[in-house]
Amino acid sequence: MKQLEGILPLIKPAGMTSHDCVIKIRRLFQTKKVGHTGTLDPDVVGVLPICIGRATKVAQYMSDYTKTYIGEATIGYSTTTEDKSGEIVERMEVNNPWSKDEVLALLSSFKGEITQVPPMYSAVKVNGKKLYEYARKNQTVERPKRQVTIFELDLMGDVTYNEGMKTFSFPFKVICSKGTYVRTLAVDLGKTLGFPAHMSALKRTASGPYTTEVCTTLEELEALESIDARMDKLRPLDEAVQHLPKLIVDHTVEQLIKYGSVLPEEKGLDELRFTVYNEQGECLAIYQKHPTKPGLIKPEKMIWTTS
Repeated sequence: MKQLEGILPLIKPAGMTSHDCVIKIRRLFQTKKVGHTGTLDPDVVGVLPICIGRATKVAQYMSDYTKTYIGEATIGYSTTTEDKSGEIVERMEVNNPWSKDEVLALLSSFKGEITQVPPMYSAVKVNGKKLYEYARKNQTVERPKRQVTIFELDLMGDVTYNEGMKTFSFPFKVICSKGTYVRTLAVDLGKTLGFPAHMSALKRTASGPYTTEVCTTLEELEALESIDARMDKLRPLDEAVQHLPKLIVDHTVEQLIKYGSVLPEEKGLDELRFTVYNEQGECLAIYQKHPTKPGLIKPEKMIWTTS
C-alpha cells in the first residue's frame, strides 16, 4: 500500500461538526493520525482541509489561510447564535427596504481591517472556558475584541424584500483573514443599518489553495472500495505550506537538516519562517530565524522522517 499521508480537501456537509468529519475519515482510512485545520460551524457547508498521516505536522500552518465564503445576510431579526439555527432575540420590521446601491455602499464600508466581537456561540476561550459553554448556561462574559481583515466583500445577486416577514436579505461573497466570524459580519452589517440581523446562509468555497473544485465528499469516499483508491483523493503534503517562502539546500546541508541542526542564516534570507527542500524536491522541515541567536536558523517542525 502507498504511504498514507496527504491533505484531503473535504466538502463538509451541513449538520456535521468538523470533529465528526475527522472521526469518519479515521474509519475510512483506518488510521488515527487525522486532524482538521480549523473548525467549521455545523450548519455551514464547505471546504474543510483534513490532514492525514505525516501531513498532520503542517496543520498548524494552515490555520493562517485566507478563507472565501458565499453567504446571505437577513435584516429584520437577530438570533442567539447569529445564524438561522438560533432562537430569535430581537425583531424589528423593515418597512423601507434599501436599494442595491445602498447595499453596495454598505459592503464597501466594511472592506479593510475591522474590529469584531466573537459570538457567544463560538469556541473562543475566556478564562479557560469556551464561549459556547457560558452561552449554554445562560451566562454572560466579556468577550475579547479582535482585529480581522476583509479583503473583498461583494454583492452576489439581487437584494430581496420579504413583504410577509418584513425582512430584507442580500447574498454576498467575502474573502477574509483567519479568525473572521462571518456570522458576526452579517450582524454588524445590520447594526450599521440600525436593525437586528443574522446570517441566513453560508458556504465556505475556499481555504487557502483548496477550493470546492478540488474537494471530495464523504459519500464519494465511501463509494470507493479500498484505502488505496481513497488515497488518490489526497493532495501532496507540501502543497499545504506553499504560502511559506522556500529554501533549497544541497546534499551536505540536507544531512544537517535531517539531524535538526541549528545552521548559519542564508544571505538575503529575510523571512522569519520558511520551508526547506532538498535537491530532489522533498520537503524536509520548516525552519525559523533563531529567536535568541542572531545570524542562525533553527528547526520549527521536522517534516522528514525515516518511516
